[in-house]
Amino acid sequence: MELSVAAPSKITRNPEASRAKILDAARIEFVSNGLNGARVDRIAEQSGVNKNLIYHYFGSKDELYLAVLERIYSDLRAKQQDEDLRDLPPVEGMKRLVSSTFDHFVDTPDLIRLMSIENIHYAQNLKRSSTIKPLYRGLLDTIQILLKRGQTEGVFRANVDAVDLYMSISGLAYFFLSNQHTLSWLLDRDLAARRRVLKRRQHVVEMVLSYLTQNSPAEADGADTE
Repeated sequence: MELSVAAPSKITRNPEASRAKILDAARIEFVSNGLNGARVDRIAEQSGVNKNLIYHYFGSKDELYLAVLERIYSDLRAKQQDEDLRDLPPVEGMKRLVSSTFDHFVDTPDLIRLMSIENIHYAQNLKRSSTIKPLYRGLLDTIQILLKRGQTEGVFRANVDAVDLYMSISGLAYFFLSNQHTLSWLLDRDLAARRRVLKRRQHVVEMVLSYLTQNSPAEADGADTE
């Protein structure tokens, strides 16, 4: 009796799943060791894929690093959901924008680390991206819409620059989190404690809204602010 030999099963690849595994492992590697210290061998080992497949998908370590950056910035912009805020009352819309920005920084410490690394390199890798910068045009449009409506309704002060405002929103969250360990030791406070993080969140929201809803000294003196 002749025995039939089963044909070897064909291995089906899932490129999207493989790319996601690589990006997840690469993110950890770059956060832990920086761009220069990261090793593709370790990324391959941690992601469970062949090293050659990493180069097939991304071309080089630098391109893989850029892909990680683009992914993490895209996640930040998605979390902010700023386009959904445009129809809200201006105070509520701005409050949610500040809160969501702070929350994403808290939930994504890797973003803080990668931002710091990229600034050390003078944003040379970020500048190669064709996708990240356009993401922020919509954000500034949303801020402008909320500012204009708030000013029309008389609840926001005049002459607020959207870029300056967003730098303040981002900076109030970023500095607290990027310097959490040093400041905790220097100030004898556990700034990483959940209670302390929530208190800081409230503080940041109130600072931004207090600034927006109070007249500037020039306006209070009756000066022409146009």
